Amino acid sequence: MPPDRSAALKAYAALLAAIGGIAWSAILVRWAGVPGAVSAFYRVLIAGAILIPWRLFAKAAPAGPRSGGRLPRRAWIAAGGGVFFALDLALWNTSVMRTHAAVASILGNNTPVFVGVMSWLVFHRRPRASFWIGLALALGGCAAIVSADLQGAAAGPGAVSGDLLALSASVFFAAYLVTTERVRTSMDTLTFNALAIGGSIAALLAVALVLRLPLGGFPPRTWLALAGLGLISQLAAYYALVYALGHLPATITSVGLLAQVPCTAILAAFFLGEPLSAKQIAGGIVVLTGILVVNVYGDR
Repeated sequence: MPPDRSAALKAYAALLAAIGGIAWSAILVRWAGVPGAVSAFYRVLIAGAILIPWRLFAKAAPAGPRSGGRLPRRAWIAAGGGVFFALDLALWNTSVMRTHAAVASILGNNTPVFVGVMSWLVFHRRPRASFWIGLALALGGCAAIVSADLQGAAAGPGAVSGDLLALSASVFFAAYLVTTERVRTSMDTLTFNALAIGGSIAALLAVALVLRLPLGGFPPRTWLALAGLGLISQLAAYYALVYALGHLPATITSVGLLAQVPCTAILAAFFLGEPLSAKQIAGGIVVLTGILVVNVYGDR
């Protein structure tokens, strides 16, 4: 097999692995059955227990020219980005405990839309007209989903608040991407991930302590679910994603990651007994169409 084709196949396999690992996130959060900030804390703590020692004992890859006093600043930015990622996880995990797992996945994937808005506001990158079309579609689809939860017989304020938390989570993940965009180009992947996850661990521990959330005394099933979150949904999935990003165009990876939404919907229907209503499915399709337009045609 030609080297280029072999590398492409490995990259697509890595992307599929990343999609599969991330798709299990909502199921594992629900199985853990602990507050969202707690499951988020153990997700990053377990992954960090491997990543941080790995970085400490590994030789960092060259990251291009560096000026003496600027490395600490980049390190702080990476760790600060980890704080945004921590808030994304805490909010999204909490949303999964309140609304349909598939709905949380749909709404939490609005990150590309908010990245476009933030890039426009922070970096003055004016989006193309197609971006605003995608934004309108995504927001319209989100409104349809929330409306379905408001009208649903089994849904209540908890479901709607879960929807809003999932949307808020995507805003924080967008902030994480925008904050760390320039740092990642001048810092090797392992160093960046170790610093970011260190920031996430510290932030989520602080949240858990301030809110007096339980951090122990869980049954074996909870610990197994938390281990799955840390090892599968965080460490393995994001390592595979980083590999795919290094070998495939960003448009392919970003659009490909949207496959996690139907995967989560299927898993939630099978393992959690949460089939989506026709209105939720329709709203989800509109949201994904809007995100697709932003990813492929929007100038972020």
